[in-house]
Amino acid sequence: QHPTSNIEGSRRPASRITHHASLFIGTHALFTAGFDLPKLGLVIIDEQHKFGVVQRETLVRKGNYPHLLVMTATPIPRTLGLTLYGDLDVSVIDELPGGRGQIKTFVRAADKLPKVWEFIREKISSGRQAYVVYPRVEATASDIKAVTKEFENVQRALAPFKVGLLHGRMKSAEKENVMAAFRTNQIQAVVATSLIEVGVDVPNASVMLIENAERFGLAQLHQLRGRIGRGAHESFCILISDVLKENAQSRLKILEETNDGFKIAEVDLKLRGPGELLGQEQSGAMKLRFGDLSEDLNLIRRARDFVRQNLQLDFSRTGVS
Repeated sequence: QHPTSNIEGSRRPASRITHHASLFIGTHALFTAGFDLPKLGLVIIDEQHKFGVVQRETLVRKGNYPHLLVMTATPIPRTLGLTLYGDLDVSVIDELPGGRGQIKTFVRAADKLPKVWEFIREKISSGRQAYVVYPRVEATASDIKAVTKEFENVQRALAPFKVGLLHGRMKSAEKENVMAAFRTNQIQAVVATSLIEVGVDVPNASVMLIENAERFGLAQLHQLRGRIGRGAHESFCILISDVLKENAQSRLKILEETNDGFKIAEVDLKLRGPGELLGQEQSGAMKLRFGDLSEDLNLIRRARDFVRQNLQLDFSRTGVS
């Protein structure tokens, strides 16, 4: 057996233990300047889209060209993946685990909420559970709803069922208690922010209501939707939006039409922009205007093939296929 160590920002300085462990599991604390790993041979980054370009590079540079494995459950558009990760071997797992129920998605206006609450109560009465998601923690002067303000409204709408509250400003112990009660069905519904986007697995939860859905990106909505449909029961995702602009409604309708995360990611790329390919911006217009990443897949493939042939690189060493 080899010693392991858990590194978090609130724990003891990492510099004190770098010579006493073979495996380090950590958060952003691994990027700190005082944490040295001269014998670093392998870096595994989970949910890589949550980390910045500079952070990933900082960690890799702690060793002498270590092996690198980056993972994400968020689908990456083929064109963007080919451009960003052209020097890596990209593996795609696009199949769902067996035994999962189908997810049906509906886009509705806010005036349909009474019927939506009735539908959710019916599902909870049959033994299922639900998520209710809002884009913000606290209310502002705008019309955007927030969990802290809407929590009591949801409690009234779903009475007599028990409802829990979950957002990033709560203490870790409070969040853990809410999720533990939800997993055991002591709480039938959770009112939350996008905090539940990753790391939440409750197979009995089969309904999700997302208000002000236009405030989320398509990829994020798809990721949120993935919190349901994890059991054998048919699941339902209801997106509420009163924004009447045609482009806002059409982008939400895409989620009605498909559960294919890669198709959704391609549309999201076209709408939001790819950001800087070699920089720190992860969305918005691209400064290097050599083409359209949402359209020019064949052009990008030809460019990569041209580089292979003319530079005569040994791509077998990099894993590019």
